[in-house]
Amino acid sequence: MTHIDSFSTVGLDPRRKLTHWNDFASDSINPLVSVPADVQNFEGSIARARIGDIAIADVYSKAQVVQHSRLHVARTRHSMFFLQLQLEGECVSLQDGRAARLRPGDFALCDSSRQYEVECPGANRMLVLGIPDARLRRHIACPDSLVAIAMQASNGACGLLSGFVRNFWRECAETLDDAAAGRIMGAILELVGAAYADIGRSQPDRLSLATLHRIRIVNYIEAHLDDPELTPTRVAEACRMTPRYLHHLFSDREETVARYIVRRRLDECARALVSSAQRSRTITAIAFDYGFNSPTHFGRVFRARFGMTPREYRRDPPSG
Repeated sequence: MTHIDSFSTVGLDPRRKLTHWNDFASDSINPLVSVPADVQNFEGSIARARIGDIAIADVYSKAQVVQHSRLHVARTRHSMFFLQLQLEGECVSLQDGRAARLRPGDFALCDSSRQYEVECPGANRMLVLGIPDARLRRHIACPDSLVAIAMQASNGACGLLSGFVRNFWRECAETLDDAAAGRIMGAILELVGAAYADIGRSQPDRLSLATLHRIRIVNYIEAHLDDPELTPTRVAEACRMTPRYLHHLFSDREETVARYIVRRRLDECARALVSSAQRSRTITAIAFDYGFNSPTHFGRVFRARFGMTPREYRRDPPSG
């Protein structure tokens, strides 16, 4: 079975209870501080596990406000997104000036690289999935623009994801081994992508026009990574905008559209190279799957990104 580590404030010295709670919560999720509504009578518990590169924590607490401040952001070691799934009670997740009110079954995203706050007005229980930034971006376009939007369990794919994750967590504690849990987590991320795929149509009032355009652009790129003719100009044409406007939309990002395309192709090639299901396929065939049409060029840009040749990466992939 999946190993689950637990912590509870029950029986702790009242003078040290909050310190222990903050330390364990920070270690389980990311640096944060809890401000209980009633310090003397505050109680909480956390059950946590790690499934591959994804952290999962089942958090129960009495009324509190959780703060991830600018100081906490500076101490955050890894860029993560947290999917906050409400199990019991209610809470409000706040980030980027938005507020997502979550009731049982609802969920929202928050970004560890920026300040956020979670207000819990009463006793509540939340399941938190910590997903590495790079991994979530394989499934959701521009997740940093989608934080603090309440995804309601009553809506189609959102309800499917909510129920699936809750059942998954129960099975982790009872029957699932690490290998099975890892495979199912892959399916969960696919459901996360499906839940957010139509957010531009279902909640357009919550997103800026520029964000909606960026989502369309990234979704188009992700769907056409195998096309060797995929260029910024082709993307602009498909999304019915000028190349100049396309580049403008990404001017505040860390990479250009062209570099994004190459990076995503390389990331998918790297993933395929170490996949047991693709062990019998040649490196060239995998490169061609993701739009590279020159083995020499592929080898050069792969080495520039990963510091080793595709063959070396397949033989001895870096850990983590």
